[in-house]
Amino acid sequence: MLIAKKNNNLPLRFAMIGNGSWATALTKVLLTVQPNLQWYVRNIDMIKHIEKYHRNPEFLRSAQLDASKLEMSDNINEVIAKADVLVFCIPSAFLKGELEKYTGNFDNKFIVSAIKGIVPEDNMTVAEYFNRKYKIPYDKIGTITGPCHAEEVALERLSYLTFSCKRKENAECLAGNFACNYIKTLSGTDIYGVEYAAILKNIYAITVGICHSLGYGDNFLAVLVTNAQAEMKRFLNNTYPSAARDTAQSSYLGDLLVTCYSQFSRNRTFGAMIGKGYSVTSAQAEMSMIAEGYYACKSIHHINMVHRVNMSIAEATYRILYENASPAAEMKLLTDTLQ
Repeated sequence: MLIAKKNNNLPLRFAMIGNGSWATALTKVLLTVQPNLQWYVRNIDMIKHIEKYHRNPEFLRSAQLDASKLEMSDNINEVIAKADVLVFCIPSAFLKGELEKYTGNFDNKFIVSAIKGIVPEDNMTVAEYFNRKYKIPYDKIGTITGPCHAEEVALERLSYLTFSCKRKENAECLAGNFACNYIKTLSGTDIYGVEYAAILKNIYAITVGICHSLGYGDNFLAVLVTNAQAEMKRFLNNTYPSAARDTAQSSYLGDLLVTCYSQFSRNRTFGAMIGKGYSVTSAQAEMSMIAEGYYACKSIHHINMVHRVNMSIAEATYRILYENASPAAEMKLLTDTLQ
């Protein structure tokens, strides 16, 4: 499927599926570029608030939205029916539940995942899940990755987005439909690599947060993140080698760096709470947003039971989050494995 060349030559119709921070940020971007946008918003009160005040009342309230271009609905079937390109931006833990509400099919639809997480229990990336569960060919699936925080998009600070599709023409087409004065876009074909890189960087950001709360300084954190990048590269190249992949590019290394170091990183924040002695349950209760790395950690642990790649950082974090291991003890052991 080549979305760059629709038979009727009409503009692509986009739909945003999700109403959290990242969905709101991408909605703001699309409204800057596109003549209109379908938006699936689960809460009817939120819809009314956005229509009246042009802002999401719960997430990214600083982002002003042009409601005159928006057609919102709390019915996912209505939204999908009116669009060609479906941008899914729902926390991965809730994706299956939302898709169960959809009663149609995905014929003549192009799926784009802006979800930086893995589907729990199924241990699949979003692209893998759509391909295996709904039989959507990879030719009709794309991804959006960073490095990019929703908060900076809301402030219209210059940010870069990478669009990946199996066919480069589709990636370039998507990139062109998001580019604006504060969003620069890149395109590529490594769907597998960028999805798993986005999943792994959330785990490593939790590790960084834990270490920061335990009193480790910038010198150590630089070593930790360097080793995390090497671990990410090792996992990707052992599970799905690609000659075209360069993990030093911004969609891999850049996304890792911003997630590990930024004040806006929810995964680092979650890790910092764990390092201070919070339980997983209490840390989740205090956060208004989902830390995708928590779910990713368990999934990557199970996936790697098959591949057996050396992933000492991810495994230490798994033991802390799921086996009640001591953060201080695990990080002390980890220091002896880093280079």
